[in-house]
Amino acid sequence: MDGGMFWVAAVIAAALVGAGKGGVPVLGMLGVPVLALVIPPGMAAGLLLPVFVVSDMFGLWAYRHSFDGRVLAIALPGAVAGIGIGWATASLVSQAAVTLLIGVIGLAFALNLVLRRRVVAGRRQARVGPGLFWGTVAGFTSFVSHAGAPPWQVFTLPLGMPRAVFAGTSTIAFAVINAVKLLPYWQLGLLSPANLKLAAVLALPAALAVFAGVRLVKWLPERLFYRLVTWTLLVISVKLIWDGGRGLWG
Repeated sequence: MDGGMFWVAAVIAAALVGAGKGGVPVLGMLGVPVLALVIPPGMAAGLLLPVFVVSDMFGLWAYRHSFDGRVLAIALPGAVAGIGIGWATASLVSQAAVTLLIGVIGLAFALNLVLRRRVVAGRRQARVGPGLFWGTVAGFTSFVSHAGAPPWQVFTLPLGMPRAVFAGTSTIAFAVINAVKLLPYWQLGLLSPANLKLAAVLALPAALAVFAGVRLVKWLPERLFYRLVTWTLLVISVKLIWDGGRGLWG
C-alpha cells in the first residue's frame, strides 16, 4: 500500500467518507469503491473503518443538536442485530451477492422517488416495524461493505425530516454502527496496526471534509438537497448492481 496512485485514491476516499459524515451519507459509500481501484476490496473496507470512526466524532459534534431520537431508538437495535448477522455469516455470504442486493433495493427506491417526482411529502412519524427491518438491513450491509446508506434511506427519506435533522440522524446512526463494527472487524483480521497508522494519516482530509459537508447541507435548499440525495442514491445503486453482477457472473 504505497505509491502515488494509492495515496491519491486513499485521500479521495477519506474525503468522501468525511463529506458523507458531514450530512450526505451516500457519499461515504463511494470511499470503498474508490480505494478498491488500487487495493483489494476487503483490505479497503478494513482500512477505511477507522477513518469512518474518526470522521464520526466530528460529525457527532457538528450535529449534536439536530437529530430525531425516535428514529434512532427504533432503527439502532435492528442495526446492531444486522451487524451480528453479518459477523456470524461472514464466511458464508457472498459479498458480490450482498452488493447486488443493496444496489437493487437502492435503485428501486430511488426510481420510485424520481418517477413520482416527489421526494418528501410532509413530515411522518417513524414506525417501529419498518424501522427495525431496514435498520437490520442497514447494519448487515454496512458490516459487509460499508454500504448501509441505501436501506437506511429507504426508511428515513419518506419521513420528511428537515435536511439538518435528516443529516444529523444519519450521522449519529452510522457513528454507532461503525463503533459496533470495530470489534468484529478486529476479530476477523480486517484491522491491523498498519491500517491504523494509515488511517491516522487519512483522518485529516476526512475531518476537513466533514465540515465541508456540513456547510453544503446548510447551503443547499431543502428540495435540492433531497434531490441530490435521491439521484446520488440512484447512481451509486447502479454501480453496486454492476459490481455485484460482475462479481457473481464475471
